[in-house]
Amino acid sequence: MQNPKAVVGLLFGYAKSISISNNTHNQSPHRPLLNLLLLLPFPPPPSSSPHSSSVSNARYFFANRGFCGYAAEQFSDDEYDCDFDNNKASSSVVNIDEWKWKLSMLLRNEKDQEIASRDKRDRRDYEQISNLAKRMGLYSELYGKVVVASKVPLPNYRPDLDDKRPQREVVIPLSLQRRVEGLLQEHLDRVMLNSRKDNDGSDDAKPIDQVKDVNLDENTDSFVDGSIMEKVLQRRSLRMRNMQRTWRESPEGKKMLDFRRSLPAFKERERLLQAIAQNQVIVISGETGCGKTTQLPQYILESEIESGRGAFCSIICTQPRRISAMAVAERVSAERGEPLGDTVGYKVRLEGMKGKNTHLLFCTSGILLRRLLSDRNLNGITHVFVDEIHERGMNEDFLLIVLKDLLPRRRDLRLVLMSATLNAELFSSYFGGAPTFHIPGFTYPVRAHFLEDVLEMTGYKLTSFNQIDDYGQDKMWKTQKQLAPRKRKSQITALVEDALNKSSFEKYSSRTRDSLASWMPECIGFNLIEAVLCHICRKERPGAVLVFMTGWEDISCLRDQLKAHPLLGDPNRVLLLTCHGSMATSEQKLIFEKPPANVRKIVLATNMAEASITINDVVFVVDCGKAKETTYDALNNTPCLLPSWISQASARQRRGRAGRVLPGECYHLYPNCVYEAFSEYQLPELLRTPLNSLCLQIKSLQVESIGNFLSSALQPPEPLAVQNAVDFLKMIGALDEKESLTNLGKFLSMLPVDPKLGKMLIMGAVFRCFDPVLTVVSGLSVRDPFLLPQDKKDLAGTAKSRFSAKDYSDHMALVRAYEGWKDAEREGSAYEYCWRNFLSAQTLQAIHSLRKQFSFILKDAGLVDADASINNRLSHNQSLVRAIICSGLFPGIASVVVRETSMSFKTMDDGQVLLYANSVNARYQTIPYPWLVFGEKVKVNTVFIRDSTGVSDSILMLFGGALSQGVQAGHLKMLDGYVDFFIDPSMAECYLKLKEELDIHIQKKLEDPNLDIHKEGKYLMLAIQELVSGDQCEGRFVFGRENKKPRESNENRFTKDGTNPKSLLQTLLMRAGHTPPKYKTKHLKTNEFRALVEFKGMQFVGKPKKNKQLAERDAAIEALAWLTHTSDNSRDGDDHSPPDVTDNMLKLLGKRRRSKGR
Repeated sequence: MQNPKAVVGLLFGYAKSISISNNTHNQSPHRPLLNLLLLLPFPPPPSSSPHSSSVSNARYFFANRGFCGYAAEQFSDDEYDCDFDNNKASSSVVNIDEWKWKLSMLLRNEKDQEIASRDKRDRRDYEQISNLAKRMGLYSELYGKVVVASKVPLPNYRPDLDDKRPQREVVIPLSLQRRVEGLLQEHLDRVMLNSRKDNDGSDDAKPIDQVKDVNLDENTDSFVDGSIMEKVLQRRSLRMRNMQRTWRESPEGKKMLDFRRSLPAFKERERLLQAIAQNQVIVISGETGCGKTTQLPQYILESEIESGRGAFCSIICTQPRRISAMAVAERVSAERGEPLGDTVGYKVRLEGMKGKNTHLLFCTSGILLRRLLSDRNLNGITHVFVDEIHERGMNEDFLLIVLKDLLPRRRDLRLVLMSATLNAELFSSYFGGAPTFHIPGFTYPVRAHFLEDVLEMTGYKLTSFNQIDDYGQDKMWKTQKQLAPRKRKSQITALVEDALNKSSFEKYSSRTRDSLASWMPECIGFNLIEAVLCHICRKERPGAVLVFMTGWEDISCLRDQLKAHPLLGDPNRVLLLTCHGSMATSEQKLIFEKPPANVRKIVLATNMAEASITINDVVFVVDCGKAKETTYDALNNTPCLLPSWISQASARQRRGRAGRVLPGECYHLYPNCVYEAFSEYQLPELLRTPLNSLCLQIKSLQVESIGNFLSSALQPPEPLAVQNAVDFLKMIGALDEKESLTNLGKFLSMLPVDPKLGKMLIMGAVFRCFDPVLTVVSGLSVRDPFLLPQDKKDLAGTAKSRFSAKDYSDHMALVRAYEGWKDAEREGSAYEYCWRNFLSAQTLQAIHSLRKQFSFILKDAGLVDADASINNRLSHNQSLVRAIICSGLFPGIASVVVRETSMSFKTMDDGQVLLYANSVNARYQTIPYPWLVFGEKVKVNTVFIRDSTGVSDSILMLFGGALSQGVQAGHLKMLDGYVDFFIDPSMAECYLKLKEELDIHIQKKLEDPNLDIHKEGKYLMLAIQELVSGDQCEGRFVFGRENKKPRESNENRFTKDGTNPKSLLQTLLMRAGHTPPKYKTKHLKTNEFRALVEFKGMQFVGKPKKNKQLAERDAAIEALAWLTHTSDNSRDGDDHSPPDVTDNMLKLLGKRRRSKGR
């Protein structure tokens, strides 16, 4: 007689050998064996038998871990509370052992990437499962009620596992639907009529090829005789040489020359000129004050002028910041005794001073890149200087790739790379071992005082209370947050703890050691900075103080605190200034001016003051050691703006600012051991920011593969970041599937703006609502014109809300603010208007300048008519303007779910998000629009979305991304199924056809800008205007709605001839020797019933039904469908033959009984 236990062991061993997939819906050829194993009526094994225990655990695993399609669809915890405590297999130890086996199987299986489980026990044991996965080299995450273990890193949010992702029932008034359908039909009839006419005349028609590759920058001197031009340049060169000699012989020139000769760079002049002449690339590192930025380009220009080739020479010197380019150009022109804009000039965005005789141009890196897009060989340029390359900005790294590619084509071009730090070898090796030179700095010695020295020197004591930075009443949450314990260690804290643990401060007093023990590195330390400044003002010699802060918010709050101080706030003793990248140029220039006698200048600045900007009278530097740095989380596709420690190179740069005129002092507000733990150099911007604009620029260089191009960077970005950018450009239509530029992409590459804003601008031109869209794009390209003074935040917020006029749109508020400013300017009251409405006049002026620039580019491209009235025929249609804003900002959409006392916002990449406090939409209790479109999000601690605009369902469907048909009639999907729309089937067809026709006409317009789509597609445009204007957002959000194909076939098979599925299921189980199935029913909020049937530890869930009886019948049908292998995934859709359920089950059970009976 055969031992049943042996049979069970054999079956189980064979079952374990089956490759197990995490996809619960895939059917296996070994499924009958697994089902048979599940149905065997094993008695509870004695606990003393390890073999029996393993079999019992195995049965429980197969029964509850989702090897069947419907067993996986268990109820969530809020519907049923299963009694796991009474089941031995539910203990944590057994569960973790089970997970060990599952994770081992996952590692062995090459095809599967992850395991997902909704089991309540797994959520209970998640911490242990997470540690187990980590030890096995896997990743894990808990998404609500789903535990996921994966071979690859997991994002913070998974929309595919979110049961509450946006599902929208769209309601369109019947009268509106009829009007739109009529207009669409009229359009389609005319299209068909025109296509017939075109076919009739196809023999005579010839395709008109547009001239796309016209070189707009064609040399105008190409028609002038070469020899005559050369004579003109020679005469100009002689004139330049005479003027240079005259200046040098003048008293002012001699005095300036003596000063220039005192700089360290002068000693290296001849050696450098010889190296530049002999090598195509050289790398120069020079310490602060050596004169490399101002002198080296001058040496080349002077040498060329002296040799009679001055007019043939053209030098470009790039700077990372606009203020640097302007300040350096101004100084160099002064050293040459010329007005700015003559031989020496500058060009930055929206500003510039240069003429036809300019031979030395200082510009930002972006300006040179824009020129390279239209002039790939830099014709006419003889020398290129790239300054401050150690900062590793994105434009600088991109520029190096392009220049490296250019050098073999331009053997006569000379490239000089200049760095303030000693990492020249990195750049030298990138350019094939280019020679390097080092110029020692002309700086006085600077004494460095670290935190322990500062505390000892000043006697200041740190406590847990005096380190809290005060951000004012309006930012009380930010002040209080510093006291709250953190769940996770930040990068700042982690580095400090490790460094302090390895250090001792034995030579310092007990007071200092106590202070260091309570030091809070997360805080900036406003009170400590105040104490250091008081110490400098009272006890140190005269000299300006430069304080390095993290950002504008910290600068403004510290400034307010210092102004309230009796000493530091006294204007007769202290001149308090600020320096930030978003300030107007005129305001930034104040920091270079000398203060009155006996007044100490204190400048609060960001890291922009580290390099290029030289404040000559600075003697003291206070360094907080942090900088706000944008990092890009490619996995979650989210930029993060968080304070982080600076690098050692940046700390040395900051220290060097103090030794320009006198021996200096630098107060580092962090311990020396923390400085030693800093990274040597800052992470390049290319590795920490989104690459959308960069990838578009790369494609406009006619590069075949973006990934291959960026792989040749000094430090290539991670492939996922590149892929995210490429996917984004494909989504907005700038690239096709082969990564080639589309017609839209070609226009976008002409615009010096973010691709999504460029698309909004182009769509505004196409739809003839150009003016308001032009203002929105210009406003989003500069800083926010709405000022928020610390002491008048409420008044400023109210002023901004007035411009919104209950439009639920920050962008429309911006349009009204700008239009009001233009009206006030015409009336001569622009200053009063800005003061009254808390607006920045400089920002509004910048918006005005950008509007002109963008308008000129699009007119030149043929997309905008010379007649402004034609371009703005539909500017009055606010709904259409919203639609254009949506077309540009997509896929930046957030669903708006209004609850009784609050609203929640959710995006596809981040899940729940919040609105920035200064958004007009943050002031409303409810928003009547179901969607918000936004242009920028940033993660500080949670993800915030900045300026936003409310849009309707129709706007999103027509002007958002690709729209696809779902399984059911009337079901539409967007963003790969993240957003579901449920609508009347005929209206769904209408939306799809409208979007298809709209895309066709936009493509035609971009192919032929002269085409008038408002004439050719008149009725289509009317239908779209009608729909976006008439949608009153009357729909509602629903969650958990079934959007799969209904399984009606199962019900037909198991209820034929009046068969009762409950009776059938009970009969089959009783024949197998099992107890009858148990049913649990729940009354849902929708006034429907949903039932669960349970047997042998398995649970099967039915669909919601009108009453309990129908719900239990449906649950029984689901169980029968699985038992007989008739799930939708396993059964061929064309197979309608009814299975003989009873015979199939009897065959399985008969074999089991006979084997048992032997």
